[in-house]
Amino acid sequence: MNPILTFLVVLIGFYGLSTSDNIIKSVFSVTIIESGVILLFLNLGNFQGGSIPILSEGVTEIVDPLPQALMITTIVIGSTVTALSLMLCIKVFHHYGTVEWKEVLSREDVKS
Repeated sequence: MNPILTFLVVLIGFYGLSTSDNIIKSVFSVTIIESGVILLFLNLGNFQGGSIPILSEGVTEIVDPLPQALMITTIVIGSTVTALSLMLCIKVFHHYGTVEWKEVLSREDVKS
């Protein structure tokens, strides 16, 4: 995949994060940014003509498996953080009755 395309995915996530008024949309924008970074790392860890890292006869160039292993770990951690963030959105909704940033931050009972 083209690195410019993955950079575009990250920019779409930053645009969504900067323009969203909803907390849930902000969480999903961070998830989109994370997906773009994962795609970028996987793209940088690959090269043309490389094969899977299983040594057999006739294989001369293999792809480094370390970025793939790190990105699998990143996916697991990212899904956990997303689940925790959505759970906190539910708690915010139960406490304030809304998930809009402006309404939550403008309440008098918010401690600075």
